[in-house]
Amino acid sequence: MARLTALPLDNIPYGPLGIIAMPGCEALAAKIDKYLVEWRKNQASEHKDNICFYGYTRDTYLIDVNVPRFGSGEGKAVINESIRGYDLYIVTDCFNYSVTYKMYGMTVPKSPDDHYSDVKRIISAVSSKAKRISVIMPMLYEGRQHKRASRESLDCAMALQELVGLGVENIITFDAHDQRVQNSIPHKSFENVMPTYQMIKALVSTVDNLTVDKDHLMIISPDEGALFRCIYFATQLGVNLGMFYKRRDYTQVINGRNPIVEHQYLGDSVCGKDIIIVDDMISSGESMLEVARKLKELGANNIFVCTTFGLFANGLDVFDKAYEEGVFARVFTTNGVYQTPELLSREWYTSVDLSKYIAYFLDTLNHDLSVATLLDASKKIDAILREKGLKA
Repeated sequence: MARLTALPLDNIPYGPLGIIAMPGCEALAAKIDKYLVEWRKNQASEHKDNICFYGYTRDTYLIDVNVPRFGSGEGKAVINESIRGYDLYIVTDCFNYSVTYKMYGMTVPKSPDDHYSDVKRIISAVSSKAKRISVIMPMLYEGRQHKRASRESLDCAMALQELVGLGVENIITFDAHDQRVQNSIPHKSFENVMPTYQMIKALVSTVDNLTVDKDHLMIISPDEGALFRCIYFATQLGVNLGMFYKRRDYTQVINGRNPIVEHQYLGDSVCGKDIIIVDDMISSGESMLEVARKLKELGANNIFVCTTFGLFANGLDVFDKAYEEGVFARVFTTNGVYQTPELLSREWYTSVDLSKYIAYFLDTLNHDLSVATLLDASKKIDAILREKGLKA
């Protein structure tokens, strides 16, 4: 569990580190906490009597909080210990629908709006006593409502501005649907972290007989929006890139969007090649599976789906059926959002853990150091490919 290199301790901590796990994020936060506890046991032993390192080494950095609900569904937040002068990191998963509460005797699953409101309640309960507040939101709340196509609300920009207005200094998210939404808060820190290394490491560690070269492997973008992610993937692996674009029926709006008429492919031949489809998320999975079927029709060999977030909003049956039909070989998504026990048990699924990466961020930011080396994973990707014998 030791980190590769210890942080230089010529930078004193910004403040005592505190982690607040919002409801539904307890498991992820516990993993992050475990890494930090282990690292810091030996990291600052020579500074243990230095007042600047007060509270640096602890048995846990998790802060005891509670977010209860009244019978009417109204809520509040309670912090059960002192956080005065702390450098606080609030970890939240706005898409964890397994968290429920009682309202008028009914069991109600928490919506993204409920989770986001709870984050604001926690910030309110802090009452400016913390030295700094950062929010770690792996999947960005309302990230898909990032631009205005007609008379529409700009929910993501409003949420970011609201958090900043409440005193949040840093917002850390993973693979934002459109990272340009950070333009809504130009004077605050917005880190859009790409888990490319974690995804490639999981892929090459799980898949046997994978050949990483232009003759045997291609990266495919399922639409225009995912292209920048796929370019980075393809560049790091040294393989070619293809893409699909969506032909939509702009005369209709169904469930808030224009329905897709057809996926059309642009790029080199995929015949006989293994394919990695890269995107930020799986919602229902219909588009992703249609793209996979199109690739199979074009002669593709094994198809691997690598997306940062897997919501599987319409259930797992369609993926089970597609897997049985040989449409795809494996799906990789991270634990940045809630994963059901049913999903984790599937033969075709691999979970990609983000906890160590997030722990690096917390440790680095707590020392007020640059995160530039954490954002650029090129050397680590190169190292894992060489280690697995996939690169000369």
